[in-house]
This record gives sequence, structure tokens and C-alpha cells, in this order.
Amino acid sequence: MRYGFAKVAAAVPAVRVADVDYNIQQIESLIAQAEGRDIELMVFPELCVTGYSCQDLFKEQLLLDKVEEGVMVLLDFTRKLDIISVVGLPVVINGLLYNCAAVIQGGSLLGIVPKTYLPNYGEFYEKRWFASAQDLNPTDIYFAGSPVHVSAEPQLFVTRGGMKFGIEICEDVWAPIPPSNNLALAGADIILNLSASDELIGKHAYLKSLLAQQSARMVCGYVYASCGFGESTQDVVYGGNAMIFENGQLLVEGDRFSFQPQIRTTQIDIEKLRVERRCNTTFINAQRHASAHEVACKPVAPRDFELQREIDPHPFIPKDENMQASCEEILNIQVSGLAKRLYHVNAQKAVIGISGGLDSTLALLVTVKAFDKIGLDRKGIIGITMPGFGTTDRTYHNAMKLMETLGVTIREISIAKAVTQHFKDIGHDHDLHDVTYENSQARERTQILMDVANKENAIVVGTGDLSELALGWATYNGDHMSMYGVNVGVPKTLIRYLVSYVAGEMATETLLDIIDTPISPELIPADEDGKIKQKTEDLVGPYELHDFFIYYFLRYGFSPKKIFLLAQRAFCVPSTNNGGEPLYTEDVVKKWLTTFCRRFFTQQFKRSCLPDGPKVGSVSLSPRGDWRMPSDASYAIWMKECEKL
Repeated sequence: MRYGFAKVAAAVPAVRVADVDYNIQQIESLIAQAEGRDIELMVFPELCVTGYSCQDLFKEQLLLDKVEEGVMVLLDFTRKLDIISVVGLPVVINGLLYNCAAVIQGGSLLGIVPKTYLPNYGEFYEKRWFASAQDLNPTDIYFAGSPVHVSAEPQLFVTRGGMKFGIEICEDVWAPIPPSNNLALAGADIILNLSASDELIGKHAYLKSLLAQQSARMVCGYVYASCGFGESTQDVVYGGNAMIFENGQLLVEGDRFSFQPQIRTTQIDIEKLRVERRCNTTFINAQRHASAHEVACKPVAPRDFELQREIDPHPFIPKDENMQASCEEILNIQVSGLAKRLYHVNAQKAVIGISGGLDSTLALLVTVKAFDKIGLDRKGIIGITMPGFGTTDRTYHNAMKLMETLGVTIREISIAKAVTQHFKDIGHDHDLHDVTYENSQARERTQILMDVANKENAIVVGTGDLSELALGWATYNGDHMSMYGVNVGVPKTLIRYLVSYVAGEMATETLLDIIDTPISPELIPADEDGKIKQKTEDLVGPYELHDFFIYYFLRYGFSPKKIFLLAQRAFCVPSTNNGGEPLYTEDVVKKWLTTFCRRFFTQQFKRSCLPDGPKVGSVSLSPRGDWRMPSDASYAIWMKECEKL
């Protein structure tokens, strides 16, 4: 396990009912393929050594003897292999027959896990042949020439890399209290399920939902392999399902009803799962009731690591199939938050500074929706555009057109004279375009908004977003301040999508042009062509990179080293969206990751006095909620790791 990733596989071999020799050969073939692909842990279907559908043939001693011989062959085959393979087979223990999983690695039988819950309804008759793990007294047996301890006690297998996994078999996960509950609470990072689930109309969708929910509830990886082609179709058909989940997310899925053997593999992020568990106090409180017997796996030879999972470069952006519903939900959260605040302070009016940029556009759209929802006149929304030294015609006209289209009250108040006088008062050279030059403009705009709000008995709606808060890209006690910030939970990359969504509803060219406008505070005079000269992303870096860093730094607490690994996979490989070229070079990613770490720590003081605003997603920087950090914390260890990238 490297960088917290474990490479796992769900395998569906070809089978012949009761033909152990053939089945062992098929299992060996898939194990060999998996070993060549550096897979660490692999699970096969239930009773795959014999075939699940042997029925009364399970009573035949010859078949059971052949199973033991087959496992001996399999042990010999794996003698020089590091991969951990888990296969399904019948095992006689103290005179009773059990439906079991055998854990095999490097020629050793590490353990045998019997099935707990036996289905005996509908098409299932397992109690006709098998005993339950609940009937098993702890005992030591010899099986396939190997001594092994078997009991009903939960077993937790621990690799030398630190990964822990547990096993349940088919019906176990359908039970009211699955064995995986205890296994995960006892520390299992991954649950393996050897299954033989037949296909019925609607069952597959329910199964996927069940496994997704179980992996989410237990905050674990869940690897599921079910028998397929070759099983008896006398009364039922088996589709050969292979699925791997991670905390509720389906990572990979096999081909149902395939006539060919298949392996489905992915890398499960164990580190991410453990972070989730540490942060989940409900999970922590339940752990004290869990216990399991730990079994040590064999050490393995070190290997080169390559991240093979696809990494979404835009983790904050909903997937295409959920985009419309997600955008509507986000807007409703923002609207509801603002509406409650308006009710609470008995305000009939709101004041917003409108720049013609993305953030103020979204804030205005949210405010309009809030006013409409609670029955207030849109004219109570006072949109103020405040041209300054860097305002361009493009943003000015877009701000005016947007307010006109939405039917809000429009005010234009130039800050040029007031800021020029302020420069004289404090003795600042007007031609020196430094931080004083910029921040004086931002604070003057905020003063105007606050004073107009006081005069109109209104509240100032803040426009700053999550990305700006993380980077500290705001003027302290300037645009940093408001009476309620509707965008504080929305990162920059997502704001663009939200505005695009509303643009599709309104069919207005103004919104489309705002989306295409370079992001800028417009605090530096425009260039000789009247175009925006001060582009935020040239100064602090691309927001799509920073949002990526924000997500993994805040959501999972990943180190710069791991974030860089993920970013390499997301941004530094050939991209069809960039003509087959990488979106960014590794040097560019390193540069802005270092910038992010430095700015995130040094700008905490701005977040420590953050105005109220609604949490929208799983990442929030509210000092009263998700992120509490001292403003003077040292960032030395993060910078040192950045230097080593």
C-alpha cells in the first residue's frame, strides 16, 4: 500500500459445476493475470471451487475430497506470489459442512471464514447442505495440509502494509446486521463479499444500492464478486457481477451476463477512508462495541507504484447526469439561507455591489430568487456599481445590463474622487499601484455598501466565494466583509457552472459574456486597449488547480505530496479537452500548490472573523463550523514537503 492506495480486484472465473480441476485452473489463470498487474487483494465468487449450484452434490464425499486436493494445488501455485486471493469453497469442520471463504497468500492458507447467514427461502436451500458460522465452536483443523484456526469470531486480516480487510459471504450483507458492520468498526478498511446472487428483474439495481449504502455506512471499500456463466441454469441464471465501491461510490463494475472470465480492478484510497472515520464521531462512538481476531498476512516485496485510478480534476463540479438537480439544490440552499436572514432582521431591502464579474452575478441571482420566494419587490434589491481606476467598459456594461434585466434598483457611485482624496489624506502616491492603492478602493466600495445599507434599513449581501477565502484573495475589512455572504460555501469553479445553469434558464447573452470575462478585481488601470490588465489567475494561479487543492486539503487532510500525486493524474496527462496535451506541467502544479499552502496558512486571520453564510457542500471554511485554525499556526512542515516535490 503506497500513498494510502490499495489495489484490489473482483474476479469472475468461468466454472463448470462440480468440476474442481477445471475451476482451479480458471482461478489460477485469473490469479496469474492479477499478479502481473500488481493487484494486492483479489476476491472470487462464493463456492467458486465447486460451483455454487451443485445442490445435493455437496453431500458427496468425493467432491469434498477433491476440493481439498484442489486447494492444495492452488496453494502450491501461489507459493511464489504476493497476491492475496480469497476463494469460495465448502469445508467440513467437526462433522458439519460450511460455506466458506479461504484466504490464500504465498502458498499459505491464512484463514477460513464461514458464512453466517444462510438463505433458505424462494430459490435458496442452503440450510439443506450447510451449517452457519453461528453453529461453529472454535477449533483447529488441518485443511489442504495446512493447520488453520476456525471459529465464528470475526476475523480481520492485516497486511504488512497496514491495510485491514474482512470477509462476508453473499446473504451476510442482506441481513439486518451484516458481519461487515462489526468488521468495519473493528478496523477493516475493505470488506470482501463472495457472492452467488441470481438475476431477477429489478434485483440488480437494489443490489447496487445495498452495496453502495453499506460501503457508505461503514466508510469502507467494498469488493463484490458474484458467480456467472457456467453455473447451472436449471432454475435460475447468474449474471457474474463484479463491483467495487468506496464509501458509497461505485468505482468499477463488470459486464453482466458476460460469457468470458473477467477481472475488475481499481485502487481504493485507504487513507481517505481513515480520515473520514476519524472525523465521524458517530463511527468513533460505535467502535467500542466491535472486536475481531487479527490474522497477519505475509510480507511482500516492494514494487513501483503507479496511480491508476481516474482522478476528477474538478471535484466540486457535479457529474453531468446530476448537474441540473445539483445546481438547483445549491441555489435553493443559498436562497433559503438569505431568506431566513432577511426574515430575522426584518429587512425589506438588500444592497449588493455589482462588478460585472462571476461572484457578484451569482450573489445577485440568489438575492433575486430569495426576494421572489418570500414575496418582496425586486426594487428592494439595490445593486450598486462603483467604477474605479481599473473598471473596464465590458464589466461596467455587463453589470448595468444584468441589473436592468433582473429589474432591481440601479445605482452608480464612482469611487474615483473619494479614493483620490483618501490618497491625499494618507500621503499615498496615486501612481504607485501597490497594495495600498488596491485595498483603498476595495475598502471604499465596502464603506459605500455598508452606509447605503444603514440608510435604507437593508443588509449588505456579500459576494466573496470559498476559493477566495481559502487563498485570502480579499481585502481585509473590505470586500472581505458583509452582513451575510451567500457565496462563502461555493468554490470558484462551481460558481461558473451555477451561473451557466441560470443563463440557460434566462437565455441572456449578458450572463454568457460574464462567464467568459477574465476573473479580476479590476483595481489596476486597464491596458492601452481598455481591456482587463489585472487577471487574478495570473497572480495567484488557476482556480481549477486551487479548487482541487482545497478539496483534498480540507476534505481529507491530504499532504502536499499526496495532493501532488493526485494532481499529476488529473492535470498532467494528455487531455482530449486540450488537444491531446496535458492541462498543466508538473512544474506549474508544484508552483501553485506551494502558493496555495503558503497563502492558506498566512491568510487564516481573514477567515477567523468571517461573516455568516450558508454551508453548501462538504467543504466549508466557517470558523464556527468546519474549519477552526489558529491564525498564527506554523506552516513550515507543509512548505518543506512542497520543496521536496
